[in-house]
Amino acid sequence: MNSETYVIGLDYGTDSCRAVIVNVSTGEELASAVKCYSRWMDGKYCNPALNQYRQHPLDYIEGLEASVKEALALCPAGTAEKVVGIAFDTTGSTPVLTDQKGTPLALLPQHAENPNAMFVLWKDHTAIREAGEINELAKKWEIDYTAYEGGIYSSEWVWAKITHVLREDESIRKDAYAWIEHCDWMPALITGVTRPEEVYRSRCAAGHKAMWLEEWGGLPSEEFLTTLEPLLAGFRGHLFEKTYTSDTCIGNLTPEWAERLGLTTNVAVGVGAFDCHMGAVGAEITPRTFVRVIGTSTCDIMVSSYEEIGDKLIPGICGQVDGSVIPGMVGLEAGQSGFGDIYAWFRKVIAWPLENILAKNTMISDEVKTMLITDTMDRIIPALSEEAAQVPVQQSTILAIDWMNGRRTPDASQLVKGTITGLNLGSTAPLIFRALVEATAYGSKAIVDRFLSQGIQIDSVIGIGGISLKSPFVMQTLADVLNMPIKVAKVEQACAFGAAMFAAVAAGTYAKIEDAQRAMGQGFAKEYHPDPENHQIYLALYEKYKKTGNFTENELFV
Repeated sequence: MNSETYVIGLDYGTDSCRAVIVNVSTGEELASAVKCYSRWMDGKYCNPALNQYRQHPLDYIEGLEASVKEALALCPAGTAEKVVGIAFDTTGSTPVLTDQKGTPLALLPQHAENPNAMFVLWKDHTAIREAGEINELAKKWEIDYTAYEGGIYSSEWVWAKITHVLREDESIRKDAYAWIEHCDWMPALITGVTRPEEVYRSRCAAGHKAMWLEEWGGLPSEEFLTTLEPLLAGFRGHLFEKTYTSDTCIGNLTPEWAERLGLTTNVAVGVGAFDCHMGAVGAEITPRTFVRVIGTSTCDIMVSSYEEIGDKLIPGICGQVDGSVIPGMVGLEAGQSGFGDIYAWFRKVIAWPLENILAKNTMISDEVKTMLITDTMDRIIPALSEEAAQVPVQQSTILAIDWMNGRRTPDASQLVKGTITGLNLGSTAPLIFRALVEATAYGSKAIVDRFLSQGIQIDSVIGIGGISLKSPFVMQTLADVLNMPIKVAKVEQACAFGAAMFAAVAAGTYAKIEDAQRAMGQGFAKEYHPDPENHQIYLALYEKYKKTGNFTENELFV
């Protein structure tokens, strides 16, 4: 094996695109670069009050070009010629409507500024009604198409979103021929195979979010879809029956894209997948390992052998899909709709005077105001964490429910709301922040308990993502609540790293992903061990969390 052969992993997150260039022999990171989505950062095409979050395809294209070029510029001369593979992970479900050529409708002049013609970001919850209709119809149908997706279809997933935008906007219907997930569009774009019927579709995306299953002929039937919504007529026939695992090579860079990225046409392109699934691979997932991708939300990933999973159908999770993580195993997905987002929300609440009073102060210069606001905002979460960590668990008397952005699992619902109770005149910001951190840990325990109750064994927990590396307080609280040790992956960009591993397999450097993991894996940076006394206190608080959550869901917000 050539020790100077490289692959590129592209990780498309909520706010930015990151390119990582990795040595295929050692896993050493040669360089990385990040490009924020300019339109997204300006708040365009979004309406938080309506839970509408849309992203323009040009943000994705510009992110690809800028991040790859910048990363290559940081490498020694001649590196570009030694890149043999590239693979993508993206958020999901993040679909877009396309025309017959596979062009996202927002790239057509007549739809360039229409949010309904853009990618519908994973966190967009405008399709709550449509998700409810899918669940109601599926339970009456001869085949329950939600059975392998936890039995509950979510408004975060593709069929609900596509149904919603078609209903909402007559102007896009004439040009809407098919849909494509973001993780499928990026590889299609750079290999030049974009016609909807010809695109290599991700097993990960289709199985977890589109109700795809090989045993029932692929996607839900035409009759089911048109009963749900007549506007979906014809879509199934324009889409796909077969899906592919991410170790599959779909082709090479086109001459145009090789030139645009500064690479060669020898670069192999792999089938895409969702960020958390590739992140679990980058964190060296094995059977009976519970991998937590901890960021604005969480995504929890496990893999199980065919023998262990047997004929189990695990209720209330985000699906169980053969090959969605590691080919030859069943991938299991769960997660929380809000995690770091909840901390960021609280920071914004208590920072209101900074942004609305200090920002208008005329006694100091604009430059000084900007510096003060920026510096203070950056310090809020670390300062809250430091103070909250000093509070003994016995004095943690405020209780919160972590459903500020709905509930992903167990048992998806975007109708539920977050709550905070137990407040008094002595409740301080650090105490409230501690309650929010504990709430996110309780939400995590609810997921773990669901897996355990269904006979899925968990021997170890791995944390990846920014919070796992940067917040000892959050990670220790999580270990105490779960009563499990948590290892933190050493590699900071585990999702991009997992994409790089799959790129190495797609390029033929390794025969299977497990070989790439062994050769390229970077191990673990730290391990948190639970405090048994704290865990016993948290067990009692967790029971209160469940009762309070049940009350708010069934009595307050019905």
